[in-house]
Amino acid sequence: MRSTEYRNVSLPRLNNLKPSIESTALKLMEEAGELAQLIGKYRGLNGEECRMEESVVIDRIAEELLDVAQVAVSMMYVLEENYNIDLDEKLKQHIEKLMGKGYIK
Repeated sequence: MRSTEYRNVSLPRLNNLKPSIESTALKLMEEAGELAQLIGKYRGLNGEECRMEESVVIDRIAEELLDVAQVAVSMMYVLEENYNIDLDEKLKQHIEKLMGKGYIK
C-alpha cells in the first residue's frame, strides 16, 4: 500500500465581503463557467480556432481554476461562520469518502 500524497493549498478568507450561500453559489457557477468556456475555446468546441500558445492557455486555465477554488473555499467559510459547520470534521468525512471509493489509500 502506498501512502497518499497530500498537497496543502491555502487560500485566504476574503475580509471585505459579506457573502451568503446564495451569492457564493452564484459566484462559484460563474467562475466554473469561465473555466469551462476557456477550456472549450482552447479545444475548439465553440467552433473557433484557438490562436493562443498552449502554454498561455494552460496558464490561464490555472488562473481560472484558482478563482473556482477561492470561491469554493469562501463558501466553506460561509458555512463555518453562518451555519456552524465543522470544517475539520467535514474534511475528515470527505477523505474517508474518497478512501471508500478507492480514489486514495
